[in-house]
Amino acid sequence: MGRDVTPISVSRDDRRRYRDKVHRCLDVLARMLQESQFEFDRPQIGLEIEINLVDGDAMPLMRNNDVLDAIADPAWETELGLFNLEINVPPRELGESGDLEQEIRGNLDHAGRRAQEAGGELVLIGILPTLRETDISEDSMSSNHRYKLLNEQIFAARGEDMRIAIDGTERLATYADCITPEAACTSTQFHLQVSPDGFASHWNAAQAIAGAQVALGANSPFLFGRELWHETRITLFEQATDTRPEELKAQGVRPRVWFGERWITSVFDLFEENTRYFPSLLPICEDEDPLTTLERGDIPELGELTLHNGTIYRWNRPIYAVVNGKPHLRVENRVLPAGPTVVDIVANGAFYYGLVRILAEADRPVWSQMSFPVAADNLHSAARNGIDASLYWPGLGDVPAGELGLRRLLPMAHEGLDRWGVDPARRDRLMGIIEQRCMTGQNGATWQIETLRTIEESFNIDRHEALRLMTRRYIELMHTNEPVHTWPIGP
Repeated sequence: MGRDVTPISVSRDDRRRYRDKVHRCLDVLARMLQESQFEFDRPQIGLEIEINLVDGDAMPLMRNNDVLDAIADPAWETELGLFNLEINVPPRELGESGDLEQEIRGNLDHAGRRAQEAGGELVLIGILPTLRETDISEDSMSSNHRYKLLNEQIFAARGEDMRIAIDGTERLATYADCITPEAACTSTQFHLQVSPDGFASHWNAAQAIAGAQVALGANSPFLFGRELWHETRITLFEQATDTRPEELKAQGVRPRVWFGERWITSVFDLFEENTRYFPSLLPICEDEDPLTTLERGDIPELGELTLHNGTIYRWNRPIYAVVNGKPHLRVENRVLPAGPTVVDIVANGAFYYGLVRILAEADRPVWSQMSFPVAADNLHSAARNGIDASLYWPGLGDVPAGELGLRRLLPMAHEGLDRWGVDPARRDRLMGIIEQRCMTGQNGATWQIETLRTIEESFNIDRHEALRLMTRRYIELMHTNEPVHTWPIGP
């Protein structure tokens, strides 16, 4: 969830003070890590889901504030676009999480009924297929001062409009004068609380499997009426928040949306990189002096460090937070799209948590057998080609994503869920969904692509109308909560 800010104007003194404060926070974090002040005895998981709003014709509905008022639940928030909402599912222990699927469905059903009162409907999908370029402007940005300031600062850093160019099955080349193309990207974010000593191994593990996650869970093949990548969300998000003009890209300046460039040995590596490589976008100082707070025996919020971290969009992001007066560290896994159904989301989460557990505890870490650039290549190959992607894995070489899942990853995820103490019946049901995706080759992206082709071949209608009919059918099947690999192709 994005942290809101009050309206401000940014001066050069603000930037200097903020930089000094971020470095002070970083020093305090280093001391806290050395002194082992973090709570991790009973690690918890958490979940955020970003959601699209549509009207009765499956077109984007720009009324998130009205829908949020109707839902009247603090677990729900607006997101960047007026057609976006986000739900924050309360943290819990994985092995004792109860029926997470039913809890999420209950929350979504309640919110869906409230949305209908405002003339809307909720859609769990990576990119809304009916979204048009005319839907993306400053007028479609949520009325949150944080988004307005981010927009101003990103374009001040760029000094020019944003170019978005995606070569996929079809080609998109356009320009944007605001950051709202980012709002087209709706994701599922899995949180995992870890100890300081275990953070590096869990983050490295999450990076190593990012490509496999995206290949099996892709659900974003269409943008502005064009068929692009199976998970177009990855490249769109990378481009839509890029503060670099072409000259800075050529100089090797790092992008704000970043896979990273190396395996790490400590969570400190990531926060230190954030401070060293990236100038501030939201230079807002808090009253707290973190060192004074720490030395009197309290836990500092490290507000400037966490705010800065929130403007650097790593696909696996480090999170520092103070919960009930105790400091926590989390890995926030951000690579997956929303949808297609709640059970698909929960299955994706179980696959991730089980696999990360095994890889993080392995005697011979997978990241000692795979170069970091190969892990990054896996992610982008998976985003482009989805479940048809060829991915590298140690001991197997380059293999189809489905084969990698069946032969190597699913058995590890199964064992990892056992170590988490997940109920065997629930484990088998959720891993069975991932297994069937691998065997059938059908995930959200392939269903959308094949269904659109069937509609276009069956009816004499234009692309936009075909996408609208496909989206209506998607919504109908989404409400059944039957996993996407079982969905019939066609209108």
